[in-house]
Amino acid sequence: MTPLALVRLLHLASPTLPVGAFSYSQGLEWQVDSGAIRSEADAGEWIAAVFDAGIAQFELPLLAALMRAWAADDPAAVRELNDDYLASREAAELRAETVQMGYSCVQLVQALDACAAVAAPLRALGEVAYPTAWSAAAVALAVPVDDALTAWAWAWAENQVMAAIKAVPLGQTAGQRLLMALGEAIPPHVARAAALPREAWSNFAPGLAIASCRHETQYSRLFRS
Repeated sequence: MTPLALVRLLHLASPTLPVGAFSYSQGLEWQVDSGAIRSEADAGEWIAAVFDAGIAQFELPLLAALMRAWAADDPAAVRELNDDYLASREAAELRAETVQMGYSCVQLVQALDACAAVAAPLRALGEVAYPTAWSAAAVALAVPVDDALTAWAWAWAENQVMAAIKAVPLGQTAGQRLLMALGEAIPPHVARAAALPREAWSNFAPGLAIASCRHETQYSRLFRS
């Protein structure tokens, strides 16, 4: 990776990216409210399970396929993958989350000259999932696929840990221990995901779907999912 591509990747993976990721917990808040997550160990077990079942087996290989489709200028493949991701969101709030973040990412792409080449194709999709918009930006900024997948996984883990720190609550040091443990699992999952054939993708995470559905009617909450 060139130094500039690395800088661009850090930009895309930053929690300051204005897409609203901080406002979502993806079911973790309901797990806390229900009493299933009470400690650092509980939070680590939940986040690792969601990562293994959904992020590593579905989102990472889909993101790699999206980047290849963008690089090949294949709008039909991009649209199919975008539709697949939207259809994979089992709960209304999970679907709303990716659509809102996708919309915000498209607005950002349109405002950045470096991403001008993908702005019009993104608008043509209509309803855009967040991985679709983010992968378009990564390709426009010349970020290699493996590095992009690593950053995507890290940003997801970081956001989940920050949600746990606020909701459980946990201390900052506990959060860093969780991130160290989660970080160790990222490289092997990225290496596998980049070459995982489509028939082997899996988004089977019933615990996440149930937590997300229950969160939609939770009486009091900090997060939008």
